Amino acid sequence: MASLSSLAVQAATNHKPAVQKTKKSVVKAHIRSQAGKIVAAKPSYGQIAGLHATADDLDLKSSVAYVIDQDTHEVLLSKNDRAVLPIASITKLMTGLIISEAKLPMDESITITQDDVDTEKGSSSRLRVGTTLTRGELMHLALMSSENRAAHALGRTYPGGLSTFVGLMNNKAAQLGMRDTRYSEPTGLSSQNQSSAKDLATLVSTAYHDAMLRELSTSPSYQVEVGKRTLQYNTTNRLVKNPNWDIGLQKTGYISEAGQCLVMQAKIAGRKLILVFLDSAGKLSRIGDAERVRRWVEVNHAYRPQT
Repeated sequence: MASLSSLAVQAATNHKPAVQKTKKSVVKAHIRSQAGKIVAAKPSYGQIAGLHATADDLDLKSSVAYVIDQDTHEVLLSKNDRAVLPIASITKLMTGLIISEAKLPMDESITITQDDVDTEKGSSSRLRVGTTLTRGELMHLALMSSENRAAHALGRTYPGGLSTFVGLMNNKAAQLGMRDTRYSEPTGLSSQNQSSAKDLATLVSTAYHDAMLRELSTSPSYQVEVGKRTLQYNTTNRLVKNPNWDIGLQKTGYISEAGQCLVMQAKIAGRKLILVFLDSAGKLSRIGDAERVRRWVEVNHAYRPQT
């Protein structure tokens, strides 16, 4: 009777191609595994701080949530609302506000330069160096589609330059009483751009009164002509196209340090509400949280006219 080891050798000899194929598959799987490890997301600041352990009645996946009535200032929901965290591209709301209030010409041409290329996170962009668009087009892409090079170019070309622009962002935050807020650049790619949910509710309320910011941030799609090419851009917030939602202003954001973020002004059950979700744990969880809150408000906090 042949030994188990000799049978194994014979099997390997008889089925050599199959073994080689298996080895190749193992190698490929190992490479994919290693690649996955390289790009694995870092824990967010909220996760590191243990904020996700905070329980709430709606079982929200965002570690920070805040819902307030825009007219009465009644707080309907509050979860870690004073936690100061990176805010990612929510930053672009302040960028847009500064540009809009400066009354700069929206038809002025601005060219993307190497200075606008992201060296912080290495993110990509379809706006190549040398692309020229108007200030209005860059505003549209920054607010609707969260285009980083567009936002950076808006700050870079502001009269006085980028440092002046960032200074104005921080001055405006101070003027609005946003004590927990600091900006270091106009895109949100830096984790040094930080704020709290209460502060961001103040920013949303202020930005909502700007007609340009309302229109551009809630635009579902937009096309720009770049040379002989037409670039199609879409909103980063799928709720904008959802008929169940009446959104007056919105902005999304994501970097690994911030998690998934979303701020909105929306009319729900007859009430004008401001909703803030920071450090949400999954790609669609900020949308799920917004839907949970909408249904909860409709059942428990709908506007009922006094009789």
